Amino acid sequence: MTANDATVVLVHGAWADGSSWAKVIMTLAASGVKAVAAPLPLTSFQDDVAALDRTLERVEGPVVLAGHAYAGGVIGATRSEKVKALVYVAALAPDEGETVADVFTRGTPHPQAPKLAPDAHGLMYLPEAAFAAAFAQNASKEELAVLAAVQRPISPACITVKMERPLWKDRPAWFLVAEQDRMIVEDNHRFMAERMKARIRSHPVDHTPLVTAPSTVVDIIREAIGEAVSG
Repeated sequence: MTANDATVVLVHGAWADGSSWAKVIMTLAASGVKAVAAPLPLTSFQDDVAALDRTLERVEGPVVLAGHAYAGGVIGATRSEKVKALVYVAALAPDEGETVADVFTRGTPHPQAPKLAPDAHGLMYLPEAAFAAAFAQNASKEELAVLAAVQRPISPACITVKMERPLWKDRPAWFLVAEQDRMIVEDNHRFMAERMKARIRSHPVDHTPLVTAPSTVVDIIREAIGEAVSG
C-alpha cells in the first residue's frame, strides 16, 4: 500500500469551514494525495460526529484523519475502521469522560483570548476582532477577511458532551503543538499531546497554521501517511 492509496480527511474547527484547509488541500493535490474536507454543522457533538462518519463512508481505502481545534474532539469520536492515523492540528483532545469544554478551559487562558458567550439564538460567534488578535494573528489582511466572512457559529451542545473512549487510544496520533496559539495555550497542547503519547511536532505557529503555515501541517500529514499507511 502506498501513500497514493490513502485519502486525507480534513475536519475544520469552530468558527471555520472547509475552506480553512484550502492551502493544505492544494499542496497535497499537487503531490497526488487525495484530500476531502468534512463539513461539520457545529450544531451538536453528535451531529458533528455523524457528519464526519458520512464523509468517511464516501471515502474508499485507508484514511489519515486530521482535525483542527474543536475538531480534535470530533475525530476522536469516530469508530471508522478506515482511519489509520490521526493528526491533531492545534487541536483539543478530550479523554474518556471529558468534554471539549473541559480541555478548552483547562489552565489560564491567553491574555488575548476572546470572551465567548452564546447569542440570542444560543450560538457562539467569534468576535471579528478576535480573528486578528487570537485566531490567526499571523494571517494576512486578506486571509483574515476570508476567515471572518465565512465563520460558522458553534453551539454549546458541541462542547458539553462527555467523550467515550477516544480513537487516539487505538490509533497512532500526531500532534502539532502551536507555540504561538492564543486560543488554546501551548501548555494545554503539551498536556494533551503527552498523555495521548502522540508524536509531538512543535512549531512557532499560531492557532490556525492550516492557513498561516500550511507547509508545516502538510509535512506532519505526510509523515502520518508514510508511517501509518505506507509503512
